[in-house]
Amino acid sequence: MGCINLKKNKAPPTPPDLETTIRAAIFIQKWYRRHQARREMQRRCNWQIFQNLEYASEQDQAELYKFFNDLIKHMPQAAGRKNQYQGSAHVSVLEEKDDLVEEFGDIVNAKIELPIRKNHIDLLIDVFRKKRGNRLHPKYVALILREAAKSLKQLPNISPVSTAVSQQVTVCGDLHGKLDDLLVVLHKNGLPSSSNPYVFNGDFVDRGKRGLEVLLLLLSLYLAFPNAVFLNRGNHEDSVMNARYGFIREVESKYPRNHKRILAFIDEVYRWLPLGSVLNSRVLIVHGGFSDSTSLDLIKSIDRGKYVSILRPPLTDGEPLDKTEWQQIFDIMWSDPQATMGCVPNTLRGAGVWFGPDVTDNFLQRHRLSYVIRSHECKPNGHEFMHDNKIITIFSASNYYAIGSNKGAYIRLNNQLMPHFVQYISAASQTKRLSFKQRMGIVESSALKELAVRMRDHRDELEDEFRKYDPKDSGYISISQWCKVMENVTKLGLPWRLLRDKLAPGTDSQKVNYNRTLDLLDTDVILEAEADGMSVMDALYANKASLVAIFNIIDADNSGEITLDEFETAIDLLVAHMPGAYSKAEMLEKCRMMDLNGDGKVDLNEFLEAFRLSDLHRKEQQDENIRRRSTGRPSVAKTATDPVTLLADKISKNTLVVEHDIDPTDCESRVIDPKKS
Repeated sequence: MGCINLKKNKAPPTPPDLETTIRAAIFIQKWYRRHQARREMQRRCNWQIFQNLEYASEQDQAELYKFFNDLIKHMPQAAGRKNQYQGSAHVSVLEEKDDLVEEFGDIVNAKIELPIRKNHIDLLIDVFRKKRGNRLHPKYVALILREAAKSLKQLPNISPVSTAVSQQVTVCGDLHGKLDDLLVVLHKNGLPSSSNPYVFNGDFVDRGKRGLEVLLLLLSLYLAFPNAVFLNRGNHEDSVMNARYGFIREVESKYPRNHKRILAFIDEVYRWLPLGSVLNSRVLIVHGGFSDSTSLDLIKSIDRGKYVSILRPPLTDGEPLDKTEWQQIFDIMWSDPQATMGCVPNTLRGAGVWFGPDVTDNFLQRHRLSYVIRSHECKPNGHEFMHDNKIITIFSASNYYAIGSNKGAYIRLNNQLMPHFVQYISAASQTKRLSFKQRMGIVESSALKELAVRMRDHRDELEDEFRKYDPKDSGYISISQWCKVMENVTKLGLPWRLLRDKLAPGTDSQKVNYNRTLDLLDTDVILEAEADGMSVMDALYANKASLVAIFNIIDADNSGEITLDEFETAIDLLVAHMPGAYSKAEMLEKCRMMDLNGDGKVDLNEFLEAFRLSDLHRKEQQDENIRRRSTGRPSVAKTATDPVTLLADKISKNTLVVEHDIDPTDCESRVIDPKKS
């Protein structure tokens, strides 16, 4: 027994043993901290890629607004007359007789009738969540859109919201076609009612695949609970943005025989959506933000019905366009807060401004507000405080960039206006099956794929710049030279040194084989993704109203034809804003080429046909690139172990698309107390 007791009562460690234990603990701690630092650096790098690409894409689209603005500035005689491209069709569309036809496919036998009540909401939710291919009958789609537009038309520009009865209100940010996130919010927080009001702060559509369902459900909620649902307009409630970011294509694919009529009703909804809300006269809720010249009194007096599209000049009935008024709407839709003082143009997005804490303080003091809730920016945790907690950003689309990329959130405010945040991740069971490494791999692969597609726009320019640093044609340049070329050509402001191993795989630590970068851009995965995307010019052609607007403004004498003299007047603006950077002589020559019948003038049909042929030529080039790649590039021999091929394969496999029936209970969530956080 004595021996056993001695073995149980082990002697304390000797000093050398204690020193070894401490050293081991310090080593493990250092390793863990380095590991966490690498993970955080990778996460931030992926996030920066996604965000910079998103802003660069919006900057391209905002060029259209700049082009219109400069045309109007330099050709005021064209802006002062009624723009026929947005004529009476939009004004009378609500009164016209429906001419919808039967659609083919999975049209659900679900009857919607007026007035819309809670049982219709339950029916819509059941229809939308059960099967992704389910579609409502087009006559019921038109009914919801028509009635919503008529009702929204009666609302003020800034909706007053109160907690006097409800004692609380819920604010949701961007949903971007993510129906599963909207269903999660309604499941967790309950349907709207007099005791449970909601404010949805814009960007209901685009990017996600269920934008039409999100829009129809939100409008139905508004019609069923008109005093408990408040809808604000975002910068994506705009047909010009929809042409670029997918919503128009979504409507066309779901209702191929009725899409034009449905899109006309959607435009009517957009033009009458309120521009913001004010809670208890103390909290402003707008989509983007404000500038140092924003005046709520002016915004309240604007005739918002003129602004069918914010990116195109508004309707004018023989009156000069008020560009100050137009700018007011742009600023509240497109602006973002910044940490530094002042108010400067938002060069990343290409529209709106960056406003600093001093601008916020002045704005709040001038309008007697406590703080501002805005959306417009994806945040990793679904929300963010800025400017001494006076600016709150809320973003409600989880998995926005890729599965696991970010959480969604909504705010609940009590009658004391104290915010409480609820975070969630939809399709949680899908992400739970993945390890952290797998989730990071999916996010990273999605980021690299979007970056490579963007880089393909500059592929030839990249190759030319690389070869300038490689006069001996060795295929290698220094890391600094590679980074310099990548930034100078793409202008994306990314940490290129960190991305070198991904974009030029298989090279040593001192030199970069730039052919690896070019080979990655020529892989099937990237070529096919490029073909699936849409450029600014594609979007411009898809939204013909913008082209007609350009035509009518250039046609200064309203003759219905553009002469070479009229075209020359606008040539400097075209060179500045249209892709290609052609010289004046080259642009005039292109105008002569538009003159298909050789009469010395270009009419509207010839103008549109030129864009159609340009769009067709670009698509033929993309198809040719894919065919060329499928036969193998003669300069590079591909093998199964080639790092470029392996990276492209990883990107292809890790671009996860979740296709399943939506279960709103399938989510992770947590409530955040701002005092504790």
